[in-house]
Amino acid sequence: MSRILVTSALPYANGDIHIGHLVEYIQTDIFVRFLRLIGENVVYVCASDAHGAPIEINAAKKGMTPQELVGEYHRRHQMDFGRFEISFDEFYSTDSPENQKHSELIYLRAKEKGHIVSREIEQYYCERCGRFLPDRYIKGECPRCSALDQYGDVCEACGAIYRPTELNDAHCAICGGKPELRTSRHLFFKLMDFADFLQDWTSSPGHLQDEVRGFVRTWIDQGLRDWDISRDGPYFGFKIPGEENKFFYVWLDAPIGYIAATEHYCSNKSDISVEDYWINHESDIEIHHFIGKDIGYFHTLFWPAMLKAADYRIPNAVHVHGFLTVDSRKMSKSRGTFITARQFADHINPWFLRYFYASKLGSTIDDIDLNLEEFVNRTNAELVNNITNLISRSASFLNKRLDSRLGVVPQSCEDLKTQIFSHVEQCYLDNYIQRNEPWAAIKSDPEKARNDLTFAINCSKILAILLKPIIPSYSAKVEEILAVKDLKWEDIQFDLEECSINTFEKLVDRLEPGTMNRLIEVSKDDLAATEKKTKIPDFKEEISVEDFSKIDLRVGKILSASDVEGSDKLVKLRVDVGKEIRTVFAGIKSSYSPEELIGQTVAVVCNLAPRKMRFGVSEAMVLAAGSPGGKITLCELNPEAMPGSIIK
Repeated sequence: MSRILVTSALPYANGDIHIGHLVEYIQTDIFVRFLRLIGENVVYVCASDAHGAPIEINAAKKGMTPQELVGEYHRRHQMDFGRFEISFDEFYSTDSPENQKHSELIYLRAKEKGHIVSREIEQYYCERCGRFLPDRYIKGECPRCSALDQYGDVCEACGAIYRPTELNDAHCAICGGKPELRTSRHLFFKLMDFADFLQDWTSSPGHLQDEVRGFVRTWIDQGLRDWDISRDGPYFGFKIPGEENKFFYVWLDAPIGYIAATEHYCSNKSDISVEDYWINHESDIEIHHFIGKDIGYFHTLFWPAMLKAADYRIPNAVHVHGFLTVDSRKMSKSRGTFITARQFADHINPWFLRYFYASKLGSTIDDIDLNLEEFVNRTNAELVNNITNLISRSASFLNKRLDSRLGVVPQSCEDLKTQIFSHVEQCYLDNYIQRNEPWAAIKSDPEKARNDLTFAINCSKILAILLKPIIPSYSAKVEEILAVKDLKWEDIQFDLEECSINTFEKLVDRLEPGTMNRLIEVSKDDLAATEKKTKIPDFKEEISVEDFSKIDLRVGKILSASDVEGSDKLVKLRVDVGKEIRTVFAGIKSSYSPEELIGQTVAVVCNLAPRKMRFGVSEAMVLAAGSPGGKITLCELNPEAMPGSIIK
């Protein structure tokens, strides 16, 4: 029996787990539970991603230390994962001595071999905040596609990778001020040194899905760039050995958390060690990573190259999945579809989400859509009406009319058994019970009824085994009803005969119509409550009346509004500002549909220089208020105000 190590991407300890995150953890957990079901020796590890500037800054806002904030979210994540039956063997933290040890070792080995270089770079510094700005604390316009409000390392609209200094109209994401460029010495990992290795590894069968291999090949062909692995202090992370005020970039030590979690798991084991998993090249242990497509670059290029540089073992496979959409749209706090794991579990049995995701997941990186109506209808129809109904009717009838005693599987079911073993078709099983009508047959031939129900009970057992990786607690309840324990893959056979079953207990309730809509309203209410508690941002530096008078602020009326193809944030507006009609590309799509914008009277800045974008030229700016929770509210005016009127 081989050993297998499985990991999921490390959840960032700076916020709650949401239903989008759960796609990955449920997918991985199903994979792990199936391996256990067929008898494989599998270990599933994960950890809280516990470093980086966002944690440091958020902790300061909350009046906590970074360690306290990490500890709080680590506990919350453990509770949430527990409610969704995610079966980690080890859930650790990257802010650990094991992680520091391996981070330093991998860095020093790479340095000794000449794969680390240093050079002076220009980077943004915020005078008001008194610090160099990490990538995620700089925002601006993407240099490739001109999408607005993008982070300093990657564009969420087009996927481009770039340096923060390449952003257009960059600003500090902390205070909103305009940062200045300063010079600092940084350390770089020479990724290009591993071009041949990465070409071979990513091209070899089994390591990556075909479509993932395609876009990784594109990245390699475009040329691999040196990777900046250092950050200037203050920074919440591990100090780089031999350096002053330099810290490892969070993306260096985060994946090393897989190794640290493995070592912590092995710390009380006598038959296995972290070296067997990660260092001994004679080991036959398989390593499998599950990740989202947004971090594919790090896991398919940087991560294997780092391991190669330090002479660690390379993963056998990286399994990449898509994002979650809700009703075919990106998750949105303002629409209430940014639902946390806790909110979901408080109102809906997590079994339903595990079952639904299992029905959608595959080997591709396509996004998974949680269509609200389909979610309720499909889970009710399949899990409740078909599967649960088969078990309920069969067991209950045996309990009430036949002393809970099984007979033998009828010889006439042999053909059906063959079909079931090759392809379980549950509806067909239920139809078998309908056709044979044991509730009618019991009057004239009780033993035939018993035998027909015995066949149904054996089918129920097989269903419980097949569903065990997907909804484990549901299957455990079925095992209890059938008076069997810890069913395994080899138990998929018709061998429950001439024995007793236990009294049927309700397995699961139907989802009522409107269930998901009520959950969305709860999500909106929770967001509103959170926003009320959120600290209002500090005021910007004062300006003179003369400065303000330079802004040509006018009344505008929105004549038309339409979606912008290729953008998740922008809406194209045609706005009457009195003397003329202006085109405005406004980043308000997350809070407004085009239909509800038409006819609104708004405040417009009319003397901004036109901005050329990938989608066209934006000729003005519509004013709006943005809340910390992400909701955008237009500055609406009295509808009687005349377009073109000056706002003073």
